[in-house]
Amino acid sequence: MIIALVATYHEVRSMTQPLPRSQRERIGHALAFETIAVLICAPAMAWFMDKPLVHLGALTLMFSTVAMLWNMLFNYLFDRAQGRLGFERGLWARVSHALLFEAGLILVLVPLAAWWLSIGLLEALLLDIVLILFFLPYTLAFNWIYDVLRARWLARREAQVDDAVCRGA
Repeated sequence: MIIALVATYHEVRSMTQPLPRSQRERIGHALAFETIAVLICAPAMAWFMDKPLVHLGALTLMFSTVAMLWNMLFNYLFDRAQGRLGFERGLWARVSHALLFEAGLILVLVPLAAWWLSIGLLEALLLDIVLILFFLPYTLAFNWIYDVLRARWLARREAQVDDAVCRGA
């Protein structure tokens, strides 16, 4: 099992072409990412800011909606860039992916947080920095784990097809 996981990790790590992803898969990826993030962030932010969970939960859902739409668009563009430029999805590509993704969110989420929480842009930026400190490693880990699990699922599905063809032949 560990050997299979390490082998899959090396296959995903050395990818130079993006895996083809359907719109359905992109939506599922974004929903999984945002659902886990909301379940972690809403209670943590409510506790940290000493505000009602419902108030911070609503803000987290607004953040999530913006982030989900950005996530689908950004990952589509990232996959196209990889297809065009042929770079490997190693650590540096994934770090760049996470940094660029978060930079795009700052432009929208800071004014939204300032408005919703009735705070200044500087305080909202500081809040966003705290969220970025969470989301940078979360984004990196989530997408890497997703790619590894996806590669394992595709390999298993391909093996099942091969078995079915061999039995039928």
